[in-house]
Amino acid sequence: MAAGGKRWIGRGVLSLAALLLTRLLLRQDTLIFLTWWMLLLFLGLAFWPVTSRLFSGFRDRGWLFSKALGVGISGYVVWALVGTGLLPFTRGTCIGTTVVLAVAILLWHRFGKGNDLPAEEASWIFAQELLFFLIFLLWTYFAGFRPQAYGTEKFMDYGFMEAMMRSDVLPAEDLWYAGAPLNYYYGGQYFAVFLTKLTFTRVEETYNLMRTLVAAFSFSLPCALCAQLLWDRGRGEQAAGRMKKMVPILGGLLAGGAVSLAGNMHYVIYAKLLPLLQRAGLWPGEPEKYWFPDATRYIGHRPDVPDKTIHEFPSYSFILGDLHAHVVNLMFVLLLLGLLYAWHKRCKESGAVPFGRAAAFWKQELLAPELLVAAWLLGMFQWTNYWDFVIYYVVTGGVVFFTNLLRFDQRPIRAVAVTAGQAVEVTAVVFLAAWPFTRTFETMVQGVALCQNHSRLYQLLVLWGLPAVVTVSFLALLFYKKKKDGTKKKPLQLPAGDVFILVLSLCALGLVLLPEIVYVRDIYENGSARANTMFKLTYQAFLLFGIVMSYSIFSFLAFCRKRASKVWGVLCLLVLLSTFGYLGNGVHAWFGDVWKPADYQGLDATRFLETDFPQDVQAIRWLKENIDGHPVVLEANGDSYSEYERVSAMTGLPTVLGWYVHEWLWRNDTEDLNIRSGEVEEIYTSQDAARVRELLEKYKVEYIFVGKREQEKYADLATDGLKALGEVVFQDAVYQTFIVKVGKIV
Repeated sequence: MAAGGKRWIGRGVLSLAALLLTRLLLRQDTLIFLTWWMLLLFLGLAFWPVTSRLFSGFRDRGWLFSKALGVGISGYVVWALVGTGLLPFTRGTCIGTTVVLAVAILLWHRFGKGNDLPAEEASWIFAQELLFFLIFLLWTYFAGFRPQAYGTEKFMDYGFMEAMMRSDVLPAEDLWYAGAPLNYYYGGQYFAVFLTKLTFTRVEETYNLMRTLVAAFSFSLPCALCAQLLWDRGRGEQAAGRMKKMVPILGGLLAGGAVSLAGNMHYVIYAKLLPLLQRAGLWPGEPEKYWFPDATRYIGHRPDVPDKTIHEFPSYSFILGDLHAHVVNLMFVLLLLGLLYAWHKRCKESGAVPFGRAAAFWKQELLAPELLVAAWLLGMFQWTNYWDFVIYYVVTGGVVFFTNLLRFDQRPIRAVAVTAGQAVEVTAVVFLAAWPFTRTFETMVQGVALCQNHSRLYQLLVLWGLPAVVTVSFLALLFYKKKKDGTKKKPLQLPAGDVFILVLSLCALGLVLLPEIVYVRDIYENGSARANTMFKLTYQAFLLFGIVMSYSIFSFLAFCRKRASKVWGVLCLLVLLSTFGYLGNGVHAWFGDVWKPADYQGLDATRFLETDFPQDVQAIRWLKENIDGHPVVLEANGDSYSEYERVSAMTGLPTVLGWYVHEWLWRNDTEDLNIRSGEVEEIYTSQDAARVRELLEKYKVEYIFVGKREQEKYADLATDGLKALGEVVFQDAVYQTFIVKVGKIV
């Protein structure tokens, strides 16, 4: 049998094994999981002609990046059409728009300028697809051990999805501030709803599928990017053929793990080293049980001081299960990084058009497709996660400026001029791409201030010592090369990957240092002034460091001839791998005995209602099954992170006032929040029927929900008066839970 035939048989066997494993692990959720995977496969194939041009210098023409690009472009186009009022947000709009885009790309590829798709790298593409599938499956299996959208901020994330599923306009009505649209970065939850509509699936399961899909992207995209970086770096090296092939693969796998699976050195020190020393009597105190969130609440918390900060990272997010803006946007951030490297690599390899040919020169510089798509992504970030827009606007500027400096190394003024022109172009595209969001969004930023508190040095070293040491040692290696091999007449020509990693290194270090200097002011200034700034900046620093460390370590191991460099690379690799233990600790602590498939519960994010809200579950399910549209349903309001707002969160139906602190953050208006809170109480407790009806009319309330939380909060609940306001459409005789459909005033 020919070698090609054997390869296809091998791929078939592996594919069948993956499908059987899926059935074994996911059981009743197998079909919905495969539906989502097949949709991603379709989007990847549909948008690959575009991706293959953008990533023409990549070994696989950007196969995995094509999936993220397909989700991003199709979802964005639907959102823009709906957000500007041209189309309703329906399943038909989502499917129709996606199909039209796919057909248009097919025709462009068939009759236009689309690149031929690569056939010679089929094995590499298959391996990446299989890896993506298995990581997606692994995280989905874990999620099934704790699927509930309950706890931390899951009510908000899930509620956003339910609200958008009910709405035919965007932004949807704020489920916790009836009468006003959402005023937050809802793009991440929107993409989850967009994929839900495309696949005819339910939010109950897709809440979890979206977060596990992002986890799969967060492993596979860094893997693909770092593998390409190392592949390019290894060209021309005199290593054995097998070694040259294995270095990119191993480096890519390390990058995927470092970004999405690893923890920080807090886990290694406080969960492993200190307990070991304490048991040996070499360190004071008794060993403490390690709780995986401790690695994200260290500065300001241990010791306890009035400077509480947050320093989360992807693996913590994937374990905890919140579907926040900064989490969903990871796949688009990684797509942006891939585009920047694709542009940088093409520029370095092709050079520049002579400046004398002005028209051709500026056409090449300003119409670079990679930069145009990157600029569109930056604009989209204002809607998906504004912090990422700010961070990656700077990262993009750094890559562009350094690339131009190298291309025009003999004419720095020209490099600055070209960078300025591209900056104007990128800014204009950003403005246009963000306009459907910014035209209605009211910013919550209150300015920037100098830090009054600073982290202890040893705490910074615990969290960032490893990536800083690896990064600085790699930068020192580049400086040594430049000093040794470069001359004034013939500057050192660094590989494209080295330059790109240099820029990412500087940006990552800057993101760690910046919260020690300034912070963005918000409502948390009293005691947690730096928390949100440090959280959002260092989250992206962790991602960048994961790629930088993986590339640096394999550069030491494979491309440095000195034994000391190789030994250093091995040491750094072992320390980095030790942080991967965080995943096992967190998974076991949060999900339980995941090695027992029989304990798998399923993906339904609302199944907790039966056990945690038995008094209200039937009423909540009645609303979800019987109420169309988005009428206002009154329920008791409560504090953030509490079990209040379980009705609005689980149904997507708006209520007068929801979680207080969240609305304070989104609207920065406590006066109106206090008025609403008082008037909600008045409706539930007043004996003045005329006044109650006046308030119901003010907020356009159509249903009143009375359950356990309302009965607990309002001791003088006017039960008879509430029932007299209309028709009791649901009543539970056991728990005294009821729903009143408000009658019209005669």
